[in-house]
Amino acid sequence: MAAGSRLPQLKQCLIRQNGQQEQHGVAASCLRELRSKACDLLAIDKASEPITLVLAEDGTIVDDEDYFLCLPPNTKFVALAKGEKWSTSSIDGGTAWLKGDITDTDRVDGGGGEKWRQLARQLKDDLSTIILMSEEDLQVLIDVPCSDLAQELSENQPKIQTLQNTLQQVLDRREEERQSRQLLELYLQALKNEDHIVPKTEEPRSEETAMEETDVVDAGSSSSRGPGNGVPLSSHVLTTLKEKSAPELGLASQDLELVYKANPEALALTLNWDKPKTEALQQTCGEELSRRLQQVHALNSLRSMSKGKKKLPWGEWLSSKRKK
Repeated sequence: MAAGSRLPQLKQCLIRQNGQQEQHGVAASCLRELRSKACDLLAIDKASEPITLVLAEDGTIVDDEDYFLCLPPNTKFVALAKGEKWSTSSIDGGTAWLKGDITDTDRVDGGGGEKWRQLARQLKDDLSTIILMSEEDLQVLIDVPCSDLAQELSENQPKIQTLQNTLQQVLDRREEERQSRQLLELYLQALKNEDHIVPKTEEPRSEETAMEETDVVDAGSSSSRGPGNGVPLSSHVLTTLKEKSAPELGLASQDLELVYKANPEALALTLNWDKPKTEALQQTCGEELSRRLQQVHALNSLRSMSKGKKKLPWGEWLSSKRKK
């Protein structure tokens, strides 16, 4: 061999027929040699030649020698016989060498593992799309490892952690909003049931009812709890307190406040209960009133956040969230 002469450099390739999974390893120095070896290994009939070589990843036709030489080792090819066409069903991950044993089928099918990337791109384009995302989408982004999401959005991990914390807050507030709606539905249903049992038409007031209301007025006048002094409880409220197993759920917030602020001794006398039982009732009414107020605050907070959401640059939006 003359000095300085070089042997042709061989490129390792993987080749298979269209629609088949079995593949063959081939070493070829040029595209023409790869076509020839593919026909021999795959036993392609001469009548089906010339074959067309395409990338298994996306069906790109490879018919340029320079392009072939630029491809990395172990690139996957599909040999298409004369008249055959490449389709997405033949994708098997032609560039799987990039990420080890990961196949590209999952990426093309758009499986759940890649859904977060699509959502991340939406956030990168416009952060206000958080409001439009479903709870399932929010959870997907929250569950993504911080490092992966940071890489996808080209941001540092502290900023991405702040973003994920914000997504969790949005998710929590939606849950609070759902609970508030359920509570309101239960309350409205309770009122509807009571209206069905006790007609709203004014009924004759018995002497006992009149005496009870008088007792409540007297109880209010002797109350020492402050703002609730002297405020009577209606017969409806007293009936609910006596007959309902969970009366605090069937009372309006205003009535809950009246019960909570009533004088314990006078209220116990009116209800014909002992003082511990009466105080327990008042504590329960106070807790229910407090819970409703918290729900209202949560709804107002969510509403304010939704109305005030503006499309801000990435850094400015995250900075505003950190200041809160």
